[in-house]
Amino acid sequence: MLRSKFITRFLSSSHGSFEKNPFACNAESEKLCEIVSGLGSLDGMEASLDKCFKTVTTITPPLVKMVLSMVSKTETPSRRLLRFFTWAQQKNCNFGEWDDAFNHTIRVLAQKKDLLAVNILLSELQKEHRQMETETFCCLADTLVKVGREDDAVGIFKNLHKFKCPQDFISLSAIVHALCSKGHARKAQGILWHHRHKLSLPVEPSLHGVLLHGWCIHGNVNEARATLEDMKSLGIFPGLSSYNAFLRCLCTRNLKYNPSALVSDANVVFAEMSSSGVPPTPVSFNILLSSLGTVRRVKEACRILSSMQEMGCSPDWMSYFLVIRVLFLTGRLGKGNMIVDKMFERGVTPEARFYHGLISLLCGIDKVNHALDLFERMKTENHLDLEARNHLYGKVYDLLIPKLCRSGNFEKGQQLWNEAVENGIAIQCSSDLLDPTKTEVFKPLKEYSSLKESKRSVQTENKCISKMKSKSIKKKWKKASPP
Repeated sequence: MLRSKFITRFLSSSHGSFEKNPFACNAESEKLCEIVSGLGSLDGMEASLDKCFKTVTTITPPLVKMVLSMVSKTETPSRRLLRFFTWAQQKNCNFGEWDDAFNHTIRVLAQKKDLLAVNILLSELQKEHRQMETETFCCLADTLVKVGREDDAVGIFKNLHKFKCPQDFISLSAIVHALCSKGHARKAQGILWHHRHKLSLPVEPSLHGVLLHGWCIHGNVNEARATLEDMKSLGIFPGLSSYNAFLRCLCTRNLKYNPSALVSDANVVFAEMSSSGVPPTPVSFNILLSSLGTVRRVKEACRILSSMQEMGCSPDWMSYFLVIRVLFLTGRLGKGNMIVDKMFERGVTPEARFYHGLISLLCGIDKVNHALDLFERMKTENHLDLEARNHLYGKVYDLLIPKLCRSGNFEKGQQLWNEAVENGIAIQCSSDLLDPTKTEVFKPLKEYSSLKESKRSVQTENKCISKMKSKSIKKKWKKASPP
């Protein structure tokens, strides 16, 4: 019923877009959509379609395409779409008009990832010597690679002549893009080099850039570097996205094997970018800062942030956020607050995610007072519109109020609750948090120093016990030994 209501509402609201189609927005198309999107077995659906066929003037490919387009936007099972298409084809056997409908149905089923239904239509398409459109192959290749069947996508590309589909630049770009998007750069490289000479295609910078991204997704730094050098030798100048992808791949490799080389290797890439006329942007530096924060290399992160201005690249709010985050995580709260002050002095306006991310982090490490100070500072910023500010404030209140109440500070939690209600800000957390009889207060854990001392005392006690046992064993052995 819900799917039928959706179809009816969609058809009634789309009258202008289908007014050139004689079958759009009439009772016939609406009835077909309701049957296909309904419930029941496939045989029951076909019986209902046969009854409806008596009142329908004719079943044409444009009508079938429109019904499939409407029903595919709902959660209708793909097998019902396949049964409807085969039923419609049997009712109208005009051979030449169904090529477009065949291709449209294959694209719809590919988007729903029903590969068995797609194979059925592909075999019929090949058996009836119909032509596959290039758009259909692009959609099919993308779906096959996404579901892990990249070999099938390559096989269809190599046999496109059997489907009367040309192996041109568009189909080559489609298979290379699809393979590289999932890191299958080796297969994409083989197809690119083989068919570029076979089809006598000129050197295309975009395909080499896609191949570079494929190696970066795969995580092969050496092949990515080789592709970068090949691009330069062919006269292709890598752009900012290519350099950033290579830098991210390099940082990921260093994070795993050699964190100490993060800064030195990144500086080499930055120098190469500057010499190539592609100066690094804040996004480039943020890739390095994010990696440094992952391994808690605080001094190097602060040094990179201060040197960005010297290299002619002004840090953005994300650069400051990454450095402040790692400072807070390592307990350097004073240094982090100093960098927050420096950010505002330089006129950098942060987004809402800046405040929410840092406040949630401070709540997570039990620094609620610092989170409250940052929240008070956030209130002085008026660059957000009213709706965005209320949404952000509501999320922050939902963080602070439960944290304060569960740590025993019910008075401050009540104060924040009243403040939110007065300003008309919607809060998701329950008001039961403010009741001490309903909210469990978590006692703070022992400090690290006390835990360390207790551990030492236990170790010394164990040593004493082991010495006493060894002495008693020696005495027993001496008594038991013959004179």
